[in-house]
Amino acid sequence: MKNSIFLFLSALLLLSACGNKTTKKQSDNSAGALVTDSALLIKPEFAKGFTVKYIEDGVRLVDISDPQKGEDDEGAMGTHKKHGQKTAGRGEKMQKSYHFALIPRGTKPANIPDGYVTVEVPIRRTICMTTPQLSNFIAMDALDFVKGITSTKNLYNQDVKQRVKDGRIVKIGMEGNFDSEVIIAANPDVIFISPFKRGGYEAIKETGITLVPHLGYKELDPLGQAEWMKFIGMFTGMEKEANETFRGIKERYNEVKALAQKATTCPTVMSGEMHNGNWFAVGGKNYLAQMFRDAGAEYILKDDTHTGGIPMEYEKIYSLAANADYWRILNSFPGEFSYEALKASDPRNADFKAWKEHHVLYCNMKKTAYYEAATVQPDVLLKDFLFAFHPELMPTDYQPTYYQMLK
Repeated sequence: MKNSIFLFLSALLLLSACGNKTTKKQSDNSAGALVTDSALLIKPEFAKGFTVKYIEDGVRLVDISDPQKGEDDEGAMGTHKKHGQKTAGRGEKMQKSYHFALIPRGTKPANIPDGYVTVEVPIRRTICMTTPQLSNFIAMDALDFVKGITSTKNLYNQDVKQRVKDGRIVKIGMEGNFDSEVIIAANPDVIFISPFKRGGYEAIKETGITLVPHLGYKELDPLGQAEWMKFIGMFTGMEKEANETFRGIKERYNEVKALAQKATTCPTVMSGEMHNGNWFAVGGKNYLAQMFRDAGAEYILKDDTHTGGIPMEYEKIYSLAANADYWRILNSFPGEFSYEALKASDPRNADFKAWKEHHVLYCNMKKTAYYEAATVQPDVLLKDFLFAFHPELMPTDYQPTYYQMLK
């Protein structure tokens, strides 16, 4: 009898222990313990601006914050510090963080923590405030979700253009002058915004539509920028597609990066040009600086700690870049850009070694789909840079997509 009681108590203890282990596993949700299909698990690898925690009842807690928090700089979009917070000049202050609880559509979970705004997913309709946001939907073939955009300027995607033409996508106006009636008629579940932009969101807030910050453009890692498609994937129910698309981008990027490591030389690169008396160069911690490194080159401001545009006087930039091997320029020049046009804009440009040796790497945003595709094609950008810096490592018939050597 004593043996039977002992065995019974032992079995109870064993079951209790097993139960505790199960509970512990279910409570460890930061890694997506409640997701049985790994293809649906959203777990950022490179992006620093959002995190995801999985809890019971299919709820995901999404926390959004500035990817550049803690950086001693002016920010990727030329923001500046004011009273301890970053602002966007005439725009609105960005709060420190945003919190959303993504809940399965049609459910009412009772376990939502305080401070989280609930969003039923998958969403059915949305509005994109910027082209980089739109690029996520284009990359995942998810344009059916997009019902509004701000502008078609510098837009090359024919599918989007056709949707605007036949009314499936409406134009809601420009920053600071949004058309609230058009927005309400589009009936979006959420609107993706960029808090550091000039703003004008107060009028939109009055509609009661949930505004969701999309900060992919502020990521300091090229793959981190592209990874925000996973963020969009959570809202649209396209987690699998987002993971698969990003996995391909990451693999191709790393393949090009590995190829660049075979280079036997390391040329130097300068960036930017004069505008209104100042030269705006990208900071040494900008994602482009990393891309130059990944393409086997050295950026002239490699030791700089800024992430955004740095206004510099000509004398300063010349002292740093006079003998740079390559010169990267991105602009919207009307007409055909050339070395003569570059010299005409400022005669001193002809003093740079890169100008003299015709090593200007150029992208015209008016003639390429740079705005709508570059953020989700860092692998393609890297190929363009590698072809320019180390053509011997690339196929001789390679055709650049964005940046080409200026003729």
